[in-house]
Amino acid sequence: MIYSVEKQEIKIGISACLIGQKVRFDASNKPSRFCIDELGEHVEYESFCPEVAIGLPIPRPTIRLINKDDVITVARPDGSGDVTEALQAYGKKVAEMTKHLSGYVFCAKSPSCGMERVKIYSEEGNSLASDGIGAFAKEIMEANPLLPCEENGRLNDMHIRENFVARIYAYKHWQKVSASGLTKHKLTTFHSHYKYSVMSHNLVAYRKLGQLLADVDMPLAEKADKYIFGLMEALKIPATRKNHVNTLTHIQGYFSKHLVAEQRKELCEQIDGYRLGLVPLIAPLTLINHYLREYPKDYLKGQSYLQPYPEQLRLRYAY
Repeated sequence: MIYSVEKQEIKIGISACLIGQKVRFDASNKPSRFCIDELGEHVEYESFCPEVAIGLPIPRPTIRLINKDDVITVARPDGSGDVTEALQAYGKKVAEMTKHLSGYVFCAKSPSCGMERVKIYSEEGNSLASDGIGAFAKEIMEANPLLPCEENGRLNDMHIRENFVARIYAYKHWQKVSASGLTKHKLTTFHSHYKYSVMSHNLVAYRKLGQLLADVDMPLAEKADKYIFGLMEALKIPATRKNHVNTLTHIQGYFSKHLVAEQRKELCEQIDGYRLGLVPLIAPLTLINHYLREYPKDYLKGQSYLQPYPEQLRLRYAY
């Protein structure tokens, strides 16, 4: 890792049902094996069930998003028991008291916790659309736009899973740097750690962040705010195979003077094998890390791209 971080330092918000708490409307849970068995080995969770927190019982009648006069409310299917304001108020409260969180995992499709694609119904009970946001989740995300957020269903996709975890660790790194007292040097050093990570996600963002830091007239606080917003937005953009190959090729150049012909050929073959989809990303990265130990490069050793999170998570083995 490019910086020291312990399990107890990384706090992740999570819907209580996803870690096994039987708080759903039917007194069941919806355990996420990834969150419990894998990510849970490296982070600590702070769990929330907004529906229980506002006083709804277990079990309880179902609630849903209802379009009432072009206003989205949260109530029972017959329109009774409106809990919209209660969920929004609790969401604002939690958002304010959890600024220390480095990520959040929401329960998919929930009228309180769904991050996206939650069903919206008419007052008559007809399904209108599937583009709603849970009332509680919306407050959390709006109050903390930098916070990496995902939901359990999307985390079944390995690319989304890897992207989410990488953003958690990057954001935690930023939180630690900010808490230590940000300086121009610290900001520049932080950016140097993430240059190749950003390159693998979006070249336009890579250039823009470099230009932002080069602006000598912008006040530090303003520059830092714009920088971290730009970085987190860039890391949301899915890294493509093409961009990974471009990034790997740039890194390969650091070893050109050290490797013999056979070693250069092997590294080229691994990168090309990844380009063609024949080997996973971990294959060329493993070889690069091997050469980095043999031919140390301080700049490369600090690159988050080479190890953005604990290797035990094995998130780059599947693609």
